[in-house]
Amino acid sequence: MTSDAVTNDYLTVSALTKYIKRKFDVDPYLSKVYLTGEISNFRLRPNAHQYFSLKDDNAKISAIMFKSAFNKVKFTPAEGMKVLVVGHISVYEPTGSYQIYVERMEPDGVGQLYQAYEQLKKKLADEGLFNLPKKPLTKFPKRIAVVTSPSGAVIRDIITTVRRRYPIAQIVLFPALVQGTEASGDIVNQIHRVNGLGNFDTLIVGRGGGSIEDLWPFNEETVARAIVGSQIPVVSSVGHETDTTIADLVADVRAATPTAAAELAVPRLDQVLVDLKTTQNRIVNATYQIIEQNKLRLKRLQQSTVFTAPQRIYETFSQRLDLLTQRLANQADKITGKRKERFADLKMRLRLVAPTYTIKEQQQKLTTLQARLDKSMIQDVKNIRQRYQMLVGSLDHLSPLKILSRGYTYTTDDKNHLISKTAQLKSKAINVHFTDGIVVANVTKITKKEDNQHG
Repeated sequence: MTSDAVTNDYLTVSALTKYIKRKFDVDPYLSKVYLTGEISNFRLRPNAHQYFSLKDDNAKISAIMFKSAFNKVKFTPAEGMKVLVVGHISVYEPTGSYQIYVERMEPDGVGQLYQAYEQLKKKLADEGLFNLPKKPLTKFPKRIAVVTSPSGAVIRDIITTVRRRYPIAQIVLFPALVQGTEASGDIVNQIHRVNGLGNFDTLIVGRGGGSIEDLWPFNEETVARAIVGSQIPVVSSVGHETDTTIADLVADVRAATPTAAAELAVPRLDQVLVDLKTTQNRIVNATYQIIEQNKLRLKRLQQSTVFTAPQRIYETFSQRLDLLTQRLANQADKITGKRKERFADLKMRLRLVAPTYTIKEQQQKLTTLQARLDKSMIQDVKNIRQRYQMLVGSLDHLSPLKILSRGYTYTTDDKNHLISKTAQLKSKAINVHFTDGIVVANVTKITKKEDNQHG
């Protein structure tokens, strides 16, 4: 056996994978698989293919659901949700892994549409759309718009009931699909059209009974929001009495049947006429009673003093006028007296603050101050003179002339310099000053104090 022959016995990975994929694709048991399991590793990819896993307690399988198939799912898958899927098994060659290609999916144990209904119901409830204030229906409508199928029994029942009860109301049909995938868009467009025209008093939206699939357009979110946004009061009549759609929950009024919707939308004309007749009788009776009461009142007024003895009223008012006049005069005198007192007080205060009084007061003050100033100046001069005499006396006591008058003299040299010591003698000639003159003498002998002390 050659090496080439041995090599030809081996398969490539691609060849083996293609072989296995072929086995999966031609196996009739794997081309249509009904599988139940729990969703795992799910992450919603808007407007794209969905990749996730299905698992149970012992195994797991990868799953893919293409966008076209996923757009038909009426509920939102979630992690851990148990579902029923239909698809086929195949192998993804690049990774060699097998997986299920899901074509349909619905919740296990709960219908797909019911699951979608509950999810939308919870979403709108959380937004508060079910608790919004309801618009009241017009009591006597002139024009009623009906959005429903033109060929169904709904419009016939509504027309029949309205003609029987209130034939003066006009019914206008806005034909729309009420079943199928395009029905919700058609219903929304007609609701918007009715509101765009704006000359309608009431809007009825409905269809006959059927399965949840048949009624599903009235469970669409777009229809619910169109009803909520309507400016015209909406009566919802979808299915039978046991059927409750999202449209019923958001409408202003819910009717169990189309006939009931018509009965809610319009009153009974014969009953209205009876009510009008009753109201008319009540008005006539009330008017008659008012007239009788006014007649009695008029009679009492005619018998009153105003008409029988009007002078008495005048007498009373005349007396009252006199009293008021007297009170006015007293009050005027009182006010005048108070004003006079106030005037006198203000006059006195004005005198006190008048310029002439102020000038006179200031002049008196000036005279007083002038006298005080003169007296003070005389006293100051006297004090200054006394002090001057004292100072002169003190100065006189300190004056050398005063000392000379007591027998003292002072000596100067020929240059009139004072000589206080023998050492200052520069010449023999000296001048001896007495109080009454000067003696010029010559020094013949100088005797020191030390010589006298020793001698």
